[in-house]
Order: sequence, then structure tokens, then C-alpha cells
Amino acid sequence: MTVHVSPMGLEPAFTSAIVVADERSSHVEPREALLDAAFGADRFEKTSERLREGRMPADRLALVATSGARLVGTVRLWNVTLGPDRPALLLGPLAVDGTVRAAGIGGLLMREAIERAREEGHRAVILVGDEPYYRRFGFAAAKMERLWMPGPVERSRFLGLELVPGALDGARGLVSPTGREVPRWQGLELGQAWRIAA
Repeated sequence: MTVHVSPMGLEPAFTSAIVVADERSSHVEPREALLDAAFGADRFEKTSERLREGRMPADRLALVATSGARLVGTVRLWNVTLGPDRPALLLGPLAVDGTVRAAGIGGLLMREAIERAREEGHRAVILVGDEPYYRRFGFAAAKMERLWMPGPVERSRFLGLELVPGALDGARGLVSPTGREVPRWQGLELGQAWRIAA
């Protein structure tokens, strides 16, 4: 599914409609540049990164927003388990080009990602982020108190969303990655090889 948004209200440089679609290989470089600009060089030190490193995003759940040829937003979801035998998704990172941050692109990406996750049969989504922002999409700290991440996390920022009622009831244990591993080439993950070559 592709979602189109009118460019009304965007700065003049963005005259094309905003299109939300599946991430492609041509988006890798601009996506990484956008994430570097949004989160800085220490983004790889975050606890959530421990669940993403060496893994591929969940199928159909790596999305970008573009305006013409320019990438202006990204969101990805990752397969995890919430303790033993409780599959879920980890959302993040979500980032939007700073020049269009007030245009609602982040919300558009979030709604599309959540709807796709529901369509794919996933039961719950978790994330680490600002509760006042993510509350509008249904995320809350409720039912997360018996889960822990593989590193430090502010409890007030550790949020969950049930796509199926009761999906987080009794959730307990370590959040662990379960997604497909990134292909390797000459002993390097292909993602690492790209960053070294860049």
C-alpha cells in the first residue's frame, strides 16, 4: 500500500506529494543520513539497538516517506519476543527530516506501520520513546513493568501497544531479537560494509 499526502503546508522545497511506501535498497544511504542527523553518532549506543543489530526489519514493516526523489521520513519495525514464546514487534527508529517535522509525516508513518503490523497478524508493538508523543497512537507504559530490555531504559519511556486486546497481559521477561539475520559478506554484515564504504 502506498499513501499520498498533499504538500500543502510544507516548505517550498517540497513541492511533490509525500508518498509512504516500502523501503528499497536505494533508500539506504539517505535513510542512514537522516538517522544520523536526527539522533547523532551515538544512536548505535542505545539499548534498542541491541535488538536491531545484525537483524533485518520485519517483513513489509520498513517504510519511508518521500517527496519526489527526497527521503523525508523513515520507520522500521523488528521481530522480538517478550520473554519466552510471546512474539511482538519493536518499533524504531522513527525519524523525519527536520525541515518538515511539523507536517504530520511522523504520524502518517506511525499509522501506516501500525495498520500494516495489524494486517500481518502481529499482536503487540513495543518501543522506547516519548510517552506524550506516542500516546496518540495508543502506546502506554501499562503492562510493561515485568519486561526488561538488554540494557538501561527509562521505565517511563518503555511503552507498549496491543494490536489484539490482552496481547500484553502477563508479559514478563527479557525482550530478545528473533528476526532474520542480516546477510554477511566476507565476514561483515552487509549493513556494516555499506557504512565502512560510505
